[in-house]
Amino acid sequence: MGPRDAVTDGISLSEVAIDDGFWSPRRERNRDVTIEYQYEQLEESGSLENFRRVAAGESGDFQGMWFQDTDAYKWIEAASYVLAQRDDPELEAKVDGVISLIADAQQPDGYLNTYFSLVEPENRWTNLHMMHELYCAGHLIEAAVAHYRATEKETLLEVAVDFADLVDDVFGDEVEGVPGHEEIELALLKLYRVTDETRYLELAKYFIDLRGKDDRLAWEIDNPETLGGGEYEDGSIIPAARDVFTHEDGTYDGRYAQAHEPLRDQETVEGHSVRAMYLFAAATDLAIETGEDELIESLERLWTNMTTKRMYVTGGLGPEEAHEGFTTDYDLRNDAYAETCAAIGSVYWNQRLFELSGEAKYADLIERTLYNGFLAGVSLDGTEFFYENPLESDGDHHRKGWFTCACCPPNAARLLASLGEYVYSQRDSAIYVNQYLGSSVTTAVDGATVELSQDSSLPWSGEVTVDVDADGASVPLRLRIPEWAESSTVTVNGESVETPSEGYLEIERVWDDDRIELTFEQTVTRLEAHPDVAADAGRVALKRGPLVYCLEAIDNDRPLHQYEDPSPTSTTHRPDLLEGVTVIEGEASVPDRAGWDGRLYRPADETARERTEFTAVPYYAWDNREPGAMRVWIRS
Repeated sequence: MGPRDAVTDGISLSEVAIDDGFWSPRRERNRDVTIEYQYEQLEESGSLENFRRVAAGESGDFQGMWFQDTDAYKWIEAASYVLAQRDDPELEAKVDGVISLIADAQQPDGYLNTYFSLVEPENRWTNLHMMHELYCAGHLIEAAVAHYRATEKETLLEVAVDFADLVDDVFGDEVEGVPGHEEIELALLKLYRVTDETRYLELAKYFIDLRGKDDRLAWEIDNPETLGGGEYEDGSIIPAARDVFTHEDGTYDGRYAQAHEPLRDQETVEGHSVRAMYLFAAATDLAIETGEDELIESLERLWTNMTTKRMYVTGGLGPEEAHEGFTTDYDLRNDAYAETCAAIGSVYWNQRLFELSGEAKYADLIERTLYNGFLAGVSLDGTEFFYENPLESDGDHHRKGWFTCACCPPNAARLLASLGEYVYSQRDSAIYVNQYLGSSVTTAVDGATVELSQDSSLPWSGEVTVDVDADGASVPLRLRIPEWAESSTVTVNGESVETPSEGYLEIERVWDDDRIELTFEQTVTRLEAHPDVAADAGRVALKRGPLVYCLEAIDNDRPLHQYEDPSPTSTTHRPDLLEGVTVIEGEASVPDRAGWDGRLYRPADETARERTEFTAVPYYAWDNREPGAMRVWIRS
């Protein structure tokens, strides 16, 4: 087997080095603190012990959520991305140790799932909706591909191949059905690209094409007595499934699992937001491989629905806690669920949409999500995480070190560790600069060695320099003009270049130690939401560059609900605050509190208003100080 890069992206993670004032400290903390901390959690939560017990031939005493295997798989993936970029013998030894446990727990036929092996070995593949066997298999495959690309060791890849071969033998033959929680689809496409084995491409296509066409998931909900999972703790998993998988009249509702109709017929993003993002990411990878117009059109239609009617200003997704996902158009309540994993899934999907199309709007959304909807999910010290990311809080919502369902922390770790994958791309013999952060890349384009070195002042200011050397070769270079930039200027070796208002600027010339200087104007913008977003009617949010801002109680004298009509007057960089942030300062209207003693109500015309100062901080940084209220949307 030989490594194969993504079809439209000839730049591998190992070719990109990040040295950025904003992102590097976070990535170093992710490497040195978060990944180590999460390894300890794998032990404390019983995740690794489950593998040991299966390997020892024991039964019973399963620990954790029934899909807890994925915590270990995502940890390996995150650690592998670190190993792809630097030598770390201690980390590599830990990874090898966990892989050894996993390999020892694999059954002779290739099956690997510690819950079923310990508790219900006779009930494999009986509860596709809830028990996440295929979801776990997907994360195993992703970890194996990342580990192989990083180290060229085939130990985990062989485990993944054996399990994938078993899944391919079982599904479509012995079992006709799709996973309740999508994930294996995108993993199979990764496995196809690293092995060139077409059966994995065909299996991914089988799962994507069958979704919404078969009634297996509906049948499971109506026949709980036949399903595996009934022995998990008190068996409450089965009735819980009915609550989110059925309509009020008890009939099956496939929207939760995007199984309400075939993907190519879907008009709106529905159901569990993480599942949706993983499905759409996989379908986009499939479209990259097949070029199928109908599939591409459906994905573009779903993206438009999501971004114009069902997405938070932070890039967060999903207002509803009960099913962790989407509801109806313009339902963007500020006590949002907006799961961190959904923001991460959006980054995955949009990266693939960019690879498919080369359009800047997808890289724009990745940037928005990275700086806001995703980054808020990780504390500044790298040890605590948000599962949910609301846009307002009364002071009772805080990050936690771990969760019973711990999908978000290792997901965050693997995205931070793989950040280099989103900075540069190669398409049609052109190099794309998609994200602006201090970094360098050396890659080959049509036989020419191209070296790029980038220095960026984002997100605090908009100055970027890109040094380019291709030893005299002519290579097209495409630089994204961010959608938030009020205006842009670009020079090459001091000479001005005409710049589009958005999209990509293309420069093609003979490159020989040249410098490109870009300046993106950052201004504070008062945003308003579509009139149909009831939660934000009569409110504004503040945005500067790629960052969405919020008010926190700790910075402001009045209760936050009293502030109206925020008028920004200045921005100040505060290196002493929240590890260094640029704050927005200004004035807002608040009620005059004089004359209220002893009165609960009085005529409105008796209350004057006065101006007072306010301070806003980047949304990603909230809840890193004393507990207190927070608001993104302020009354206008």
